[in-house]
Amino acid sequence: MNLVHLLGLGAFALGLDAYVTAGLLPVIADDFDSSVSATGQMVTAFTLAYAIASPIFATFLSASRVRAGLLGSLAVFALANAGSALSDSLPVLLVTRAFAGVGAGLYLALAAAAAASLVDKERRGRALAVIMGGMSSGTVIGVPAGVFIAEHTGWRSTLWLVTVLGFISFAGLALRLPALPATHSFSLRERAQVVTDPRVASIVGVSFLAAVASLGLYTYIAPVMATDAMGEVESITPYLWAWGIGGVIGSVLIGTLVDRVRRPYFLVVGALVLLVAALLAFRVTASIHPLIALLPIAIWGAVGWALQVPQQNDLLEARGEKGGPVAVALNESALYLGSAVGSGLGGLAFSLGRSGSVLPLWAAGAALLGLILQVTAVRTSSARRARPAPADTLTGGTD
Repeated sequence: MNLVHLLGLGAFALGLDAYVTAGLLPVIADDFDSSVSATGQMVTAFTLAYAIASPIFATFLSASRVRAGLLGSLAVFALANAGSALSDSLPVLLVTRAFAGVGAGLYLALAAAAAASLVDKERRGRALAVIMGGMSSGTVIGVPAGVFIAEHTGWRSTLWLVTVLGFISFAGLALRLPALPATHSFSLRERAQVVTDPRVASIVGVSFLAAVASLGLYTYIAPVMATDAMGEVESITPYLWAWGIGGVIGSVLIGTLVDRVRRPYFLVVGALVLLVAALLAFRVTASIHPLIALLPIAIWGAVGWALQVPQQNDLLEARGEKGGPVAVALNESALYLGSAVGSGLGGLAFSLGRSGSVLPLWAAGAALLGLILQVTAVRTSSARRARPAPADTLTGGTD
């Protein structure tokens, strides 16, 4: 296994850890004698820490200490998952999930930079694909497998699996990863300058609302499908597979479309339309028969994963060579913040006694708001911008 694949193994563990908890909510809630809404906040803790704390830590991390940051973040991630597996109360679980989110967010950002620096420029795209492929396969393969393990040996076994994978990747990188070249660090002030760009702010806003809808609902897919109105599904594994496989197909196909279509703006509009339709169809079809819902769930996963490719492309065009990566990083933070807000709102709905069957409708509403923002603010800001921002818009550093 080469170094890039060791980095990908760590990303696989991250992908598994970030999404498997959605399928474990009911069992964890029963174990702690807690409500689903309260237990669901472990997802909020993870995603909120990922969205807010990780970019701050990445900002203050010295650009010359990428290797140390990479190993340190992976160690924090693995130890936090061990703490989650050993937790004896919900508050302890929430704290350890937050630490896991910080480690995961910092690791993924540094792993992408490390993978790009370990190969020739001609192979850089494939190296980055290994990292993102690790994340997506961690969801598609790891999540159903993790839920299956949890169903037979308990939810703690799944978190121990994540811990072991994290430590294997850590040990391999600690032994074989060389010192990495320094990269440019962006200050918090520079990040603020990027987000004040109306075009960036509107694009990131669309990503945030899409994440509230897609990732927020995914957090509660198990209790949603367990309701009377959605068919009282006991085994959630086939539905997780449908969502994950749809996500892989969507993320693979969208790249070719982005390269061929001159204005990815319309791809985002189409994806949001499909997301709204899929979420509404999910609610309707599950009420008829749960198995029919597999199709809209797959479409939901496909467009949810695919949406971010044209979004990132648009951000890179908007800010140029230097500002683009910062804008993309802010977009990633918006995704996890949206996931945290979505899971928080879902937990609030359960705590207020609402049926889980209303959550797909609420999610469709959030996606609709994203669509409205796309066809108003994003379109307006794009029309006003005759050309991309100059590469030297940001000051204070070089690549």
